[in-house]
This record gives sequence, C-alpha cells and structure tokens, in this order.
Amino acid sequence: MTGYDVLAEVYEWLISDAKLPPAEFAASFDDVLSLLPSNPHVLDCSCGTGQLAVGLAGRGIQVVATDASEAMIRRTAALSEEFGASVRAVRANWEELPDHFQESTFDMVFCVGNSLHHATGATGRRAALESMSRLLRPGGRLVLTSRTWELVRARGSRLDIGDRLVRRNGRDAVVVYRWEIAPHWEEEHHIEIAIAQVDATGSVLVRSELLPCWPYRYEELELELHRVGLRAELSTFDLEAENYMVVASKV
Repeated sequence: MTGYDVLAEVYEWLISDAKLPPAEFAASFDDVLSLLPSNPHVLDCSCGTGQLAVGLAGRGIQVVATDASEAMIRRTAALSEEFGASVRAVRANWEELPDHFQESTFDMVFCVGNSLHHATGATGRRAALESMSRLLRPGGRLVLTSRTWELVRARGSRLDIGDRLVRRNGRDAVVVYRWEIAPHWEEEHHIEIAIAQVDATGSVLVRSELLPCWPYRYEELELELHRVGLRAELSTFDLEAENYMVVASKV
C-alpha cells in the first residue's frame, strides 16, 4: 500500500465537485446506507481526506476513519474538526486493521475511491480483504468501489490531461494522469498523478506522486471476496463503465 503523502495536500482537486461537500459524498451512498441497522458502527478504511467519514458522522453514525497515509489522517482530523463531526481517525494500512479493532466490530466497511489496486498483487489484495472481512459483524457489508481495470488496460500506457481548470480554495489547477501499463496483469503498474496549480500571477506549482498499483479483473475480485467469507449481493460492474461498486455481505 502506498502513501499519498504528497497528494494529500492537494487531494481536493481529485474529488469531483458533486462529492466535495461531506454531506453530498455520504448522500451518494444513500442506497447502501439504508441497509444499516440502528446505532451502526462504520469503518472507512481508505478515508483519504475524510469527506465520506465526516459526511457519515454528520448523520449521527459512529465512524472510524483509517488510511495508510499519515498526511491523509491529519487532513481527515482537520476536516472533522471544521465540521464539528465526531470521527476517530487512525493511521493504519489494511493489514494492520485487526491490530487496532476487534473482530466483528463494524456493521459496514467502506473501501472506496478506487483504493484496492494499491494492495500488492493478489496476495496483498487477499490480505486486505481478509482484514476487512474479519472486522465485519455477521451480516455486515463491505462497500467497495473500483476502476474498471479491463478498460484501463485496454487503453494502454498514456497521458491524460484534464480538459478544464478545477477550482478549489480560490485556486485553479489542471489534473494530469500518466499511466504506465505493464505487459501482464499480475505485474506492477504505475500511475503518476500531477496537480498543476495556477496562481493569480500565472505561476504554476506542480505537485506529483508516482503510485504503484496492481490491477485485477472483476471475476478475480468476486472470487477473492468469496474466499474471505463475503458474498457479493450488489454489483454495478459494466465493461464499458469507468468505475463500479460492489456491496458484499459477511456470510
């Protein structure tokens, strides 16, 4: 699992306008949130800068937010304080989760924002999913979003430059993705993400980070979920769509 410590300072430029307010980010999961019992305990285990966790806490849900990046955890804590939300923020990667929380603690675990591909290959992905599964109560649910890697790999190595300026905090920026697609699925791939900020004088400040990733086919994900005791009960997977969501319940 990688750090995102550089991108943490400019991560809001990677969040869509619609999901930047915490309440709106949480609202995008209204359908799955309706499945929660009363007084639920929820874990956001790839929390980023905390929009989802803070949005859930704003609904009165007991929320814990974790991330492998210390910088992301600092930003989550700051956002929680800004909104007066009660969120416990803990730096932990997926494999470390059972060291911090007892088994069968949570009614729902979120792993969203296309995070799982940073787990190191099939072994790392299985370990990450195993940790999430262990923390779920029987009947609890994992909510996972993913890029459609079949589509990403079909497009090959490339440079994607945003076609518009994105405004955040009174500053404009262009978002650039550079994809290094390895010859084979199981090999390490790379994504370099750059945020080119333009200030009032026209000067450009670029922050970038090269991130390793290990893609996976949808059928592999389904099989790995099954192996850790999770049953997919909802999927939006579509080979022609950029992203999809899977909701899997603890058997």
